[in-house]
Amino acid sequence: MKLQPAPNISTITPYPPGKPLEELEREYGITGSIKLASNENPWGPSPRAVKAIAGALTSLHRYPDGSSYYLTQALAGWTGASPAEIILGNGSNEVIEFLVKAFVQTGDEVITSHPSFLMYQKLVQVRGGVNTVIPLRDMHHDLAAILAAITPRTRLIFMDNPNNPCATLISREAFADFLEQVPEEVVVVLDEAYVDFVMPPELRIDVFSYIRNPEGRAPVVALRTFSKAFGLAGLRVGFGLMHPEIAGLLHRVRQPFNINLLAQIGATAALEDLAHYEMTIRETSRGRAWLSAEVEKLGCRAYPSHTNFFLIDVRGDATRLYDAMLHQGVIVRSMKPYGYPDFIRITVGTEAENQRFVLALATCLRELNYV
Repeated sequence: MKLQPAPNISTITPYPPGKPLEELEREYGITGSIKLASNENPWGPSPRAVKAIAGALTSLHRYPDGSSYYLTQALAGWTGASPAEIILGNGSNEVIEFLVKAFVQTGDEVITSHPSFLMYQKLVQVRGGVNTVIPLRDMHHDLAAILAAITPRTRLIFMDNPNNPCATLISREAFADFLEQVPEEVVVVLDEAYVDFVMPPELRIDVFSYIRNPEGRAPVVALRTFSKAFGLAGLRVGFGLMHPEIAGLLHRVRQPFNINLLAQIGATAALEDLAHYEMTIRETSRGRAWLSAEVEKLGCRAYPSHTNFFLIDVRGDATRLYDAMLHQGVIVRSMKPYGYPDFIRITVGTEAENQRFVLALATCLRELNYV
């Protein structure tokens, strides 16, 4: 074939997903392995959501509701937003794509941080935009450097808050000061995929105070997801909270029926099960505290976290440790590709998974003579 792809497409590296359990067990002949690499919810979805999805299986020959009316209404009740302030995506990454499509033309600039969610930069590149990437400072978004990087061609600023992979948080005060200095025509996007785990809630940025008062300041968009605290990563449901005028623009670039039937029904039911949601938050906090203490006992350093994952300095090459852990049937994430060669990132698991991780880590640290 004599293909002639656009230059901005041919240079994109595909997004690297976490290693699947099935692949690990097939390659290493291991059974009963655990995955603590992709920040998934180890307790799974609400039983109420599972029951609702099962009840909808006989309706798969019908198109879903193109407006996702019931899910939007349920989200309005959950978040305090009006339906006009909500737009749904096939995962929150699709809402990111909507924003890039709506605001970025060839040559326009988008500011992101590194390390952070890789899809920001990839979607900008697909659009022909220019990525301005600001390194984290002390594992936090460098707000001063981001402000200094703004030019007349800047259209969007993406900041994951809490940050992935560092699990750090922008304070309310720092964000308010930052936003005062951003030009009014630049859209500031807070990716809050892990905001449910931020405790106490007073640490969270009050996004509605910015969404509903856009006069004279840069508009703010918040992104959220059902993949983490609600345990519905396999259904791919995310949403954005924003001023209705911005939502109206995004609806113009949204594909029809972008939220499938089972996703709408499952997510709506999940919002009705507050007990399951609160259990997830509670057990995540408890497990994170226990894991942090245990890895410190092994001679590693556990970094503070506002999420369902955290970083560990393993005092040696993280990729070698990652490989060693695979042989123990435990999948973690090496942070070497992110610029932290001695760090791994792990997701908080169930009690049994956490205990197995600690035992496997202790074994691998001894084998590698790291501590």
